[in-house]
Amino acid sequence: MPAIAISGQLTPKDVKRLSSLTRSGTVGPTAVYYAGATASVISAGMALMAKAAFELAGFTPYWQWFLSALLAAMAGIVWYLIFTRWSYRHSHGRALETEVATEIELVDTGLVIRRGPVETRIQWDGIADVRDTRKHTLVTFVGADALIVPDSWFNGDKAALKTFQDRLKRAGN
Repeated sequence: MPAIAISGQLTPKDVKRLSSLTRSGTVGPTAVYYAGATASVISAGMALMAKAAFELAGFTPYWQWFLSALLAAMAGIVWYLIFTRWSYRHSHGRALETEVATEIELVDTGLVIRRGPVETRIQWDGIADVRDTRKHTLVTFVGADALIVPDSWFNGDKAALKTFQDRLKRAGN
């Protein structure tokens, strides 16, 4: 089969679309783990400090324990909420996605993807899924990051777009 080659430059909107299609949440699992692990430490520290302060202020033991437990619970919850908010994934993309052109070539052995000085080769059986919409084609791989190919890279050539998508889908099955 003859090679099919296209190239284009991803826009920040394309990279954002790729992120939203491939990410399952706005906060990663590591951030949630650390927020939960540190919230208990924050709570314990707050409980000790509050109890000591209430003791020095002359509160009865009942009120020392009750108020320090209440403050500790609130401190843990507030810390968890603040930590997860700080950990939101704001940026999309990691490196050169929007700065240099991406070249994609479908050859006999698979895909060749070039972006700047990096070349990635993926064999046909490395394609996990191919989904096409009215604006892009999303290709997911086994053991590699997903690839988004905006339809605009085909400059309105619907036949070339269909050939490209069909070849990917045929290989992905």
